[in-house]
Amino acid sequence: MRRRTLLAAGAGVLGGLALPAPAEAWPGPYLTVAADGSGDLTSIQAAVDAIPAGNSETFTIKIKPGVYHGQVIVPADKQNVVFRGQGPDPTAVVISDDRANGTPKPEGGTWGTSGSASVTISGAGFSARNLTFANTFDEAAHPEFTGHQAVAVLTRADRIVFDNVRFLANQDTLYLNSVDAATVNRVYLRKCYVEGDVDFIFGRATAVLDRCRVHSLDRGSATNNGYVTAASTSLSNPYGFLFSECRLTGTAAPGTVYLGRPWHPSNDPNAVAHTVIRDSVLDAHIRPAPWTDFGTWPWRDARYFEYRNRGPGAAVTLDRPQLTTSQAATFTPAAFLAGTDGWDPIR
Repeated sequence: MRRRTLLAAGAGVLGGLALPAPAEAWPGPYLTVAADGSGDLTSIQAAVDAIPAGNSETFTIKIKPGVYHGQVIVPADKQNVVFRGQGPDPTAVVISDDRANGTPKPEGGTWGTSGSASVTISGAGFSARNLTFANTFDEAAHPEFTGHQAVAVLTRADRIVFDNVRFLANQDTLYLNSVDAATVNRVYLRKCYVEGDVDFIFGRATAVLDRCRVHSLDRGSATNNGYVTAASTSLSNPYGFLFSECRLTGTAAPGTVYLGRPWHPSNDPNAVAHTVIRDSVLDAHIRPAPWTDFGTWPWRDARYFEYRNRGPGAAVTLDRPQLTTSQAATFTPAAFLAGTDGWDPIR
């Protein structure tokens, strides 16, 4: 009886066509998406649309190897959704789009930074494993655009997990945000790869990058090849971005990439960046003085810290605030993610 109930609840209609009912297996119902037609559906968005609104149990979308082009939106009423790549590694499944901030919309205007996202996640409890999210917008091909921000993934929900996932773009690759400035939304990234150049990890969410590789692309400058982070953490939130046991690499020239600059959306004085990089390897592309101002907002007013980093891009100077031993004991992945509900996704 339970199986029949799930099947009926999961079936739906898209564009006048009946959607397949999901199969059921531990830990819950699932649909298979395959670009070659060998699954239940060929569209990831169609699979998301088939999930019952308000679902309370895990719903898995198994994605067979292939490239899936077009925006994907996981709305707030589709919770506990899992995207699981079925290939041998994250390169086998690619979910991508190619619009930017300045890309014209069919109805007029432009998409803006948030609207440029290849994938937008508003449903709590989302997770993705073993796949790639990309925004393939070509900056050089569109010099006429005033906004080149092109987001691969935008998150604005709580308890999100990315495990062995790649994020590919240039400016504004990974937008880790929340529903509003008063709400703390948490994101955990485990053994992921994030690639970009300008502000390519940004937003006000609480996020832990755990054993990730963070790769800065070369913009061809001899002096400034971009910024890894642009956190906009709310002042009331003690936890912003934490990079723990990560590797920061880059193809940019030595000493030309900043670790971050403080973003104040709409000049909000209560958006005070909090970024901690600890126990990580920093390659030579990182600048000796790695934090910088954002317009009129000085970096020294932000909450920037390092701790026990190593590699050619690491140093301890007056321009590189360091955690004390007692502070380091409280700025851990578990502390960042626990919240009031004791959430512990770390593995």
